[in-house]
Amino acid sequence: MSKEYVRFKWLTAKPITPTTVTFQLEDGAIVEVKIDIGRAGVALDFKNPDGTPHYNIALQQSIVVIPPEKTYVLPKDQVATQLQKEGLSEVYR
Repeated sequence: MSKEYVRFKWLTAKPITPTTVTFQLEDGAIVEVKIDIGRAGVALDFKNPDGTPHYNIALQQSIVVIPPEKTYVLPKDQVATQLQKEGLSEVYR
């Protein structure tokens, strides 16, 4: 069985407004929502039923929540590993 494919021309996308939106929640937490286009293309051999170009857009999104107290925890062994990678293990002993 053969599959039918639609060919797309890869398009470069550049933001025209900021890609991060920041919200403050009632409890003081900050939520940062970032969105970006991972891939954008326009079909070369296919049109929408009304004759307009058909686009394929893949979005990349990330959400970061910063708690009001601005603290977090890491396992000690992970901290030691990070210090060794940065060559700082002797400084903090």
